[in-house]
Amino acid sequence: MMAKLQTYPWDASDHLGTKEDIIAYLEAALEEDDPSLVTAALGDIARSQGMTQIAREAGLGRESLYKALSTEGNPEFATVLKVLRALGLRLQVVPTT
Repeated sequence: MMAKLQTYPWDASDHLGTKEDIIAYLEAALEEDDPSLVTAALGDIARSQGMTQIAREAGLGRESLYKALSTEGNPEFATVLKVLRALGLRLQVVPTT
């Protein structure tokens, strides 16, 4: 008889322990040119750092931030900038070539 394997859901936020991890993860999401993927990545990053703390620092409600950064969310650009600032990050423009 074969032993039962127990599986656990994989959560990216469990693997974002350093600023370098966070930057690499967000850059990879941005390279895909998919806004919903970027939103979800920001949600993972915010959860890894503590959603309540990020919401407070961004001046947003925790529940509204969860909703905005969910896979179905569509946050305003101002919200994205506030979250990035709360995470200690900023956008930078670089040429594509």
